[in-house]
Order: sequence, then C-alpha cells, then structure tokens
Amino acid sequence: MKTGVKFFITVISLAILYAWTIKQTKDIQKAEWLIGTWENKTQRGSLYETWTKAGNNELLGKSYTVRGKDTIVFENIRLVQENKKLFYIPTVKNQNDGLPVRFVAKTISGNQLVFENPQHDFPQIIAYTKITSDSLIAEISGTKNGQKRKQTFPMKRVKK
Repeated sequence: MKTGVKFFITVISLAILYAWTIKQTKDIQKAEWLIGTWENKTQRGSLYETWTKAGNNELLGKSYTVRGKDTIVFENIRLVQENKKLFYIPTVKNQNDGLPVRFVAKTISGNQLVFENPQHDFPQIIAYTKITSDSLIAEISGTKNGQKRKQTFPMKRVKK
C-alpha cells in the first residue's frame, strides 16, 4: 500500500474515532445540569439528592434524608455513558437484594432525562425535568400490582 493511501486511511480512522468519542461524552454532558444538591421539602422532612461528576462518562448521585446529625442514605445512583448509551443505575437499600438495577435513557436533552426498564417491578420509568437552573421535577412511574402509579418530587437546588 502506498504511503499516501496509508496516511489517508489513518487520518480517516482518527476522524471517525474522534467523532465517536465526542458522541460518547455528549449524552452524559447533557445530564450535567443535575450536578449539585437538590431538596424536596415534605411534611415529614426534607429529601435530598446530590449529584457529582465522577469522570468524563459518569455522574454519581445519592438520595438521603437528614435526621438530627444523622444522614440516612437510601439510594446510590450511577449515571453512566457506556456503549453509546446512557444508563441510570440505582442501588436502593433493602431492595433487589442490594443489587443495582439498570434503566436505559429514552430521552436525553438539555432539560429532560427519561430512563426506562420495562422489566422492573416499580418504577419502570424514572424522569428528571429541569424547570429552571435551580428547580427540577423528579418523577417515578409505571405499573405496580396492576395499577398505574406516579410519584412526583419537586426539588429546589440548595447547593451547586
């Protein structure tokens, strides 16, 4: 093979790899508006969700309450870009034998993330909708015991 042809193939290969790499990080970057600490105030107290960036392809989240000086974490979440897909992977205390459950992204935009797992008992859908830079609505929905259900959690940013 001639040197010019080899060079051309190398350049094209690198361009394809670069474009593929950009696509790999693009979906996770659209979710970075989640980064920070969010609060959902209820009559029984406040529920918090904190998101941090763990690398170019991953965000880490946790849901918790604070009672006195105690922080009670009940869910750890990984938001991961892998194999050209974005996954929401929660591990919930005292559920699913402590094993993570995978939800695949169905909607990814600058103001909405929707994840689905039709085989999961409940929820089958997890959604985050950005209302403003400091407010969002988290929602879980699906079918439980043959009944359609939906829980909505309006949240305000308390820390970036």
